[in-house]
Amino acid sequence: MTGPARLQKRLRLFDAVTIVAGSMIGSAIFFSLSIMAQWVQTPGILLGLWIFAGLFTVLGTMAFGELAAMFPHAGGQYVYLREAYSEFWGFLFGWTQFAVVQTGFNAAVAIAFAKYLGSLVPALGEENVLFAVPLADALPGGLRGLAPEWLGHWAVSSAQLVACGVIALLSAVNIRGVREGALVQNLFTVLKLAALAALIAAGLARSSGTAHFFPLAQPIAGPAVALSAEAGALQTAFLAGLAVALSKALFAYDAWNTVTFVAEEVHDSERTLPRAMLLGSLLVTAVYVLANVAYLAVLPVGEIAAVAENRVAQRVAEVLFGDLGSTLVIVAILISTFGCVNGMILGGARVNYAMAREGLFFRACAKLHPRNGTPAVALVYQGAWSMVLALTGSYSALLTYTTFASVFFGGLTVAAVFWLRRRQPDRPRPYRCWGYPITPAVYLAICLAFLIYVVQGAPRETGFGILLILSGIPFYGWWKHRRQVLQE
Repeated sequence: MTGPARLQKRLRLFDAVTIVAGSMIGSAIFFSLSIMAQWVQTPGILLGLWIFAGLFTVLGTMAFGELAAMFPHAGGQYVYLREAYSEFWGFLFGWTQFAVVQTGFNAAVAIAFAKYLGSLVPALGEENVLFAVPLADALPGGLRGLAPEWLGHWAVSSAQLVACGVIALLSAVNIRGVREGALVQNLFTVLKLAALAALIAAGLARSSGTAHFFPLAQPIAGPAVALSAEAGALQTAFLAGLAVALSKALFAYDAWNTVTFVAEEVHDSERTLPRAMLLGSLLVTAVYVLANVAYLAVLPVGEIAAVAENRVAQRVAEVLFGDLGSTLVIVAILISTFGCVNGMILGGARVNYAMAREGLFFRACAKLHPRNGTPAVALVYQGAWSMVLALTGSYSALLTYTTFASVFFGGLTVAAVFWLRRRQPDRPRPYRCWGYPITPAVYLAICLAFLIYVVQGAPRETGFGILLILSGIPFYGWWKHRRQVLQE
């Protein structure tokens, strides 16, 4: 049977908006404020960081919208970087997505789903360890101390198997068809928005005043910031802590560009993609800001920072509804994480498909399913690596390094708007970045400042993030050489 030569256009505006919003809203909104409060304990600044991150995201969508309308092809950001700079930069982005960002995110959110399912069904939770293997014991004595923690004592729990099952199930749904994947996305995005809206309404209704929201701007460092006796050093430490706190909010907003990966499958993508990214990011910004307002309306910032396992939403729901509230939030997290994994799986495989189509990834990933017209092999590869990360447990360490990579490639992509306007001034632009050149310039300035301060605040994590990006260089050389050999 001869399959379709290209991906089919089966997605419309509502589907695209739910891919944007559903991929962004995972588990972070239920935890991040507690983590941020460990670095910064000024309520007004914390809320300001969520608003700032939302506006930053909106600025990014405006620039990406111009590129999406110019290049409505599968792979999205990979294509933009390739067209603006070279296939080398496009490959490094795609490699980082496959090796760490997309697959690690799939693993982490699937584990979060399984972890909370285990709260309701303990046999499926993390505490139920099925087997453990002390792999470090098999290494020579001199190497044991160098082995990563997960390798030193590898253990597999029921939660990891549940996570693998979720990844496998949703990969199968998306192999079945892009419409099937979109229907799952639409349903779970609507459900998670409804759950968050209910929590927001209850929290705001319970508010006893504005005391928890002050001070608004006084720089109060959290316990995670290493304080110094010198005022100048203290100010620098607070700014670095501010950047780390901002990185947690940015992580919650991440994945808004996932919809660009499915550009070839969107009807009237030149108009639909810019609108979907803008609408989806504005919707999520409103939900995130209101959710954090609701958390602060119920709990003081000190208590938020000290919540066990950073479960701020669960603690708020317990205050509002008692023991029932805890169960309701767990159900909301299950809905949210399941839909988030689906959106990431749906979009992510299209990057690998686009790379393989150009000879820069495993050739089999360029094949479409003969009946369903989906990048089935790319979905299998993505799902398999996501499950490996879930089983090893290494995803949790890898994810701490990805915000740097995400902001770096985001800035490089927005800079492509300037570069392409200079190099290809006559190329049709169905949508032009609103506020150009000011809005993309502001985005780039924020990127640069964030990258500088996050390096100061978390040098080890950002250093590993850079190494993860650079690890793609030998693979690029190998696939490029192989492509040349096949063409001769």
